[in-house]
Formats: sequence, structure tokens, C-alpha cells
Amino acid sequence: MPDALDATPYDALLLLSFGGPEGPDDVVPFLENVTRGRGIPKERLKEVGQHYFLFGGVSPINDQNRALLDALRKDFADHGLDLPVYWGNRNWAPYLTDTLRDMVRDGRRRILVLATSAYASYSGCRQYRENLADSLAALEAEGLELPRIDKLRHYFNHPGFVEPMIDGVQESLADLPEGVRDGAHIAFTTHSIPTSAADASGPVGDHGDGGAYVRQHLDVARLIADALRERTGVDHPWQLVYQSRSGAPHIPWLEPDICDHLEDRRTAGAPAVVMAPIGFVSDHMEVLYDLDTEAKAKAEELGLPVRRSATVGADPRFAAAVRDLILERARAERGQEVTPCALGALGASHDVCPVGCCPARAPRPAAAGADSPYA
Repeated sequence: MPDALDATPYDALLLLSFGGPEGPDDVVPFLENVTRGRGIPKERLKEVGQHYFLFGGVSPINDQNRALLDALRKDFADHGLDLPVYWGNRNWAPYLTDTLRDMVRDGRRRILVLATSAYASYSGCRQYRENLADSLAALEAEGLELPRIDKLRHYFNHPGFVEPMIDGVQESLADLPEGVRDGAHIAFTTHSIPTSAADASGPVGDHGDGGAYVRQHLDVARLIADALRERTGVDHPWQLVYQSRSGAPHIPWLEPDICDHLEDRRTAGAPAVVMAPIGFVSDHMEVLYDLDTEAKAKAEELGLPVRRSATVGADPRFAAAVRDLILERARAERGQEVTPCALGALGASHDVCPVGCCPARAPRPAAAGADSPYA
């Protein structure tokens, strides 16, 4: 059993997430935070916010993060890992800068960051690192002593992330009527991003043809499909598809969209579809609206039986995976031999984002990487 020494040299973990509104009055200010600098009129933001208003103006992501915080703290306590866990968001309270300020005033000097995004991309990694650099600059301007911040590696292929998703897809298949179950198609979904951002995702050597973003998702999809075949004896057809597109229509984004894909599967004669949101850590708004509301309505229109499998959320296996990643990184920092835990063909991701990894849309400082000004 690990003890508190295993976490040295780190003295805190920061859960870093996107944030979301917690009531109707929060929706437009939240969207103003998300779209700051793009000049989007408030009336347009009110239209975009209708997804949130359908759910009382509340995004589920904050409660999902509270549940994950509880799961992490319980796992750490159960395994003797004396590491306090904090939480900060990019776009809503608790804001990242406020949380980092609290951490510094609590005496935290070596901080590990867990981002609620498992894959490599600008919006899923580099942008969080830019947010960290912005917050550190703000604290530096206040005259505070800056901590050293490291980011945990991408965990898309850690068993503690993959295995709960395998169970979720299997349960969704079992929930389908027996007559359509064995022929069901699996649509592995993730957030669409501009093709240019996908092509530039990951280290420079991974750039091009979807980059690390697409390759990592495909690897996870294969892992799940292979595991299901071993468990059930059925080889389900599958495809990686995309959802939650936004932005100007003339800019190419990853396709096909899940709703278009459902139409294609119905035309091709698929008897049923399981939608498996492997690109999302928890059941936040993109899952509840884009899949549970919009895509399910499309499936009903088509007369196509569908089920949506669970995200990982606060599964105890994911909490244990985070602990494993912390101890792995701590041992590496101490110069000890490390055997990273990773499934699939791609192996464990890098500990430190190299120069040129998921490049910024415009040059901006980013913390917790090889190009960090806050080493």
C-alpha cells in the first residue's frame, strides 16, 4: 500500500475543468466567459444558451466534478495518500486563478494538475496550459510566490479510464431488445474540432491526418470493441463519429456528425445503435443535450433503437487511475524507474508537453510544458 511519501515532491492536486452555469442567471455570463474576445452579441448568446435553459440553466458538469472530488479524496484516504485536492475552472466558479491563489496561500509549492480532458488537442490540453500561465501571471502581479505546476499525462488509454467505458457499452448492448442486440452498431462519439486543430494535435511527429486526437480516439474505440468481442462473442461494427460542432460553417470540422451517422446507419440497415461518448469524462451538457436529447430525437424520428452508454464520471476505477498517475509521476520526478500503465497500441503519453505540441491559435505562454516560462 502506498503512503504519503509516494506523492513527494508534490503537495497538492488541482482538478482543472471547464466549468458551467448553476442557474438561469448564470447562463449568459458563463457563455460570455467562454466566447470572450470573439465579439458575439448577447442576443446570440441567449440563443445558444437555450440548451442550458432546457435543463433549468444548470450544467451538470459542476456536480460531476464535485462527485469526482469526493471519489478522489476517498480513494486517496483509503490508500494512505495524503494529498489535498483542489478544484478550479476555466469559465465559471470556482475560477482557476482564485483556486491557485488559495493554494499558494495554503503553502502549496509543487502542484499536479488533472484536466478533465483525456486526449491531446488544443482545447483539451494546450488551452488549459495557457489558462494556467494566465493565472500564474496574475498571481505574480500580486506579488505572490509562484508554485511549480506539472500536468498529469493524457489518460485516454489507462485501464481505469477504459474499463468503465467497456462495462458501459456492454450494459447498453444488453439493454437493447434481443432481436436487434447482436447486430447493433457502436457509434463512438467525441467532440468535433476543426480539422486543422486535429491535424496539429499532439507532438510535432504526430501532426497530420487527424493528428494525435483522432489516433487516440481510434485506439480507445478498438480497445472497447475488442474487449466486447472477447466478452460476448459478437463482433459489433463500429465507427468513430463526432458531435457538438460549433463555429463558422465554412471552416472544416471533423465528421461525420452523430445525427448524420444515425441516418446513414438506418439507411444501411443497422438494426440498432449504441452511442458511446468516449471523448467525454462525464455526463455534461454535450452529452445530455447533443446525445440524450438531439441524437435520441433523431433516432426516434428514424425508428432506430438507440442506447447511450455511460461516461466514466466518478467511477472508483477512474479515481484509482488518477492515484496511479500521481504516483507514477512522483516516482519519475524522483528519478526512479517507472513502468507506465497504458492499454492499446499507442503506449503511455508524454509527461511533459514538448515544444510544438497542440500549437496555439495565436502565440501565448503556456505553463506545465517544455516551453513554459514558469519552469
